[in-house]
This record gives sequence, structure tokens and C-alpha cells, in this order.
Amino acid sequence: IQISGHAHDVMYVDIKAEFQAAGWNIVEINGHDHEQILAALKIARNDAKPTAIIAHTIIGKGVDFMEDKPDYHGKPLNKEELAKALEQLNIENDVDKYMKVRNELPTRPHDKLKRSYEIEINTGTPKIYDKSTDNRSALGRAIADLATLNDNVVAVDCDLKGSVKLDFLDNERGDRIVELGVQEHNAATISGAMSADGLVTFFADFGVFGIDETFNQHRLNAINNTNLKIVVTHCGIDVGEDGKTHHGINYVGAPLAWYGFKTIVPADPNQTDKAIRYVAKEYGNYVVAVGRSKLEPIKKEDGTPFFDENYVFEYGKMDVLRDGGDGVIYAMGSVIPNVLKAHEILKAKGINVAVVNVSCPHNLDVNILKKYSNFVVTVEDHNVYNGLGSLIAQKFIEIGLLPAQFMKLGLEDFPVSGDSKLLFEIYNLSGERIAQAIEEKMTL
Repeated sequence: IQISGHAHDVMYVDIKAEFQAAGWNIVEINGHDHEQILAALKIARNDAKPTAIIAHTIIGKGVDFMEDKPDYHGKPLNKEELAKALEQLNIENDVDKYMKVRNELPTRPHDKLKRSYEIEINTGTPKIYDKSTDNRSALGRAIADLATLNDNVVAVDCDLKGSVKLDFLDNERGDRIVELGVQEHNAATISGAMSADGLVTFFADFGVFGIDETFNQHRLNAINNTNLKIVVTHCGIDVGEDGKTHHGINYVGAPLAWYGFKTIVPADPNQTDKAIRYVAKEYGNYVVAVGRSKLEPIKKEDGTPFFDENYVFEYGKMDVLRDGGDGVIYAMGSVIPNVLKAHEILKAKGINVAVVNVSCPHNLDVNILKKYSNFVVTVEDHNVYNGLGSLIAQKFIEIGLLPAQFMKLGLEDFPVSGDSKLLFEIYNLSGERIAQAIEEKMTL
């Protein structure tokens, strides 16, 4: 039954036939009979097969004016109706006592759910990549390493293990991967439940599915204070020729609505590896968002890896990749190589701008912002209206700093589909386009 009528009249579904077609055992009972409920649960527990218990019930049973009436699906009783219903059910009417108690309660929010548990995990030895590697491979490799070392690490896949690189895990520890097919909403819910029950759970998907498609499931995971690690690949316009519907461009903005979630957007494979190992040992909900394409490991000016064996990932730490006194570019994720190229182009013209990697856009380092705040540019492969640039602008206002000039570069509309290098050019996110925009801004 539902508010608008009986379900079989509104949208008929043969629940029994659907479960039977999927090979489930069926136990049908009178849902008002406690003995039948208990017996059915015992059967389901012991029959060693998936079992669906179909309990036939009637809404409002035992109350003549409520029985089988759709109106009462979402309608509370008034005091007169309540008195009549309780009389028919032979139940004491002590509602006044509870109304008095409720009216005397203080006006304040109830205590929040504080579910947590101590995570015992061996995070292993971080890998150092010295050749071009896609961040998603570094992500998948790290998850496989963690699952090989620990029995409490699992990953949930939605028919994309080759693309999100859970094939490493499948090949090396196949009993630690749960394949749910094209059921993103179901997968997000199950992942959250497993993470709350003692398993370090990675929910892997494309950005558009793992963030946008499953938005409400993760909102509920946030309310339940789960321990979920959402790892999404193919974010931004670094997707490939999958069509414009597959661009997930809200992987920073959307999780802001899931209170308590923390988001990490690594700059290269080395930082990705360390970020995955970090979130595995920390209780809480995290998003780790990466692109599709191979990236050269970020290097220091002396040519050695920036995120080397001595680098320790700290949530909220911003990395100064290049120093400079003429301005600063704050960037994240897959555009970092383009930003570094823009830095070199501008430097050759006598313009020396700093480059700061913001891998944790929800938690900004105020000291870094204060140090680099004269001429500010933000660059992101993300919706420009609710991403890195907006968060940095808001933080500057909060700390009472107003940069002399401020410019946001990012995606202003739904992008077309195509090769990421061409799309970076089209949407002014290539190294040359970024340098050109900054140079033009400086001459105004």
C-alpha cells in the first residue's frame, strides 16, 4: 500500500515471482503472526540459500476505520481517532503522559550517532613511481596491497574492475572483492553497511556514478557515520570518449553536502598511493578522486620525485610545488601537470608564479593562503562554480584577506566528449591556455 492507493493498482510488481526467477527460496507468512515470523527466520537462517520472507500484512489491522485504508500510510491520528483505535486494540491510552514528557523536553538537537571502531591495519610499504602512470592504477595497486596484507580490507565493484583497476585485487586476493554489477545505489548502500561493521571498505566507481548517481546513498552513509572510502576514477574531463554524460565534474562540490566526508584529489601516482594507505587507517568517510590518463610523477626542480619515500601524506596539507613572488596558482588533480607547464612558460617571460597543490580542497591551510595571496589564480578540472576556486575565495573572505586580483579557471558548462588533451585545450585548461589567461590578467 502507498499514499496514492494500493501498490498493485498503482504499479504492479510480482515480488514473489521476481525472487523465484533469481533462484531464491520463498517463505510466505502471515506478517501479523509472531510465531510464523520466528519460524520463517529460523528457516531462512538454516537453509543455506538466499531466502526471501514475504510477510502478508494489512495496514491498520484491528482498527475498523483504518484497516486497508491507504490514507493512513502517511497520516497521523488525531486524539479522538487515537482513543478509538487504542480501545479497539485493548491498549491503555496514556498518550497524555507522553505528550507532557515531550513538551517538557529541552529544545535542542539529539545527540549525534558516534559510531566508530579502532582500525587495526598494516598499511604496507608505499610504492614510488618513477615513470608515467595513471593515478587509477596507483589507486588499485594500493588497495590490492592492503587487502593482501589484511583480511579486513574489501572493495566493492560495479562492473568496472578493469577501468577502476580493481583487477589487481581480483587477481591477487579475489575473495576480497564484491562484484555487484550495474547496481550503483545498491553497491553504495552495501558498502556503507560493511564499512560500519568493521570492514575497511573501498567503493570504486567512475566519478559520475560514484558521486552524482549515488548522491543520496552517501548522504545516508554520512548520517550513519560510516567508515566508507569512496574511490572514484575518470573524474572531470579526463574520462576518454565515453560521451558527455560520463563527465563527473562535482567530485569536490557534491561531497560538501555529506557532512563529515573528507575529499582528497591527489596530484600524481605517488601521492595517490600514499593517500589510499592513509585513508585505510583513518576512521571516517573519505572520497579519493582521480582521472583516467597517465601522468608523469611530479618532480622537484632538481628532478627527483616530489612525493618521494620521505613524503608523509597529511590531510589538509598543501604542497608548494614551485615557489614564486609574482602570484600563485592553486590547483588540484589532473591539471597539475598543465599548471606546471604554465609556470615554466610564464617563467621564461619573466613572470614567476608559485604553484600550490591542493589535494584536500575541503580543508585549506590558512598559513599557505596567507603567504600566497597577492595575485591568485585557481585551476581545476571541475565545475568552476562549486569547487576549489569557490572554496579558496570563501576562505580568503573568512580570514579577512582580499587578494589584489583573483581568477578562477575551470569548467563553466557541461563539456563535450573527447580526448582529454583536446578538451583541456578547448576549456582553457592546457598549459598554454592557463599561461595566456594569467598573462592577460596581469596586464589589465
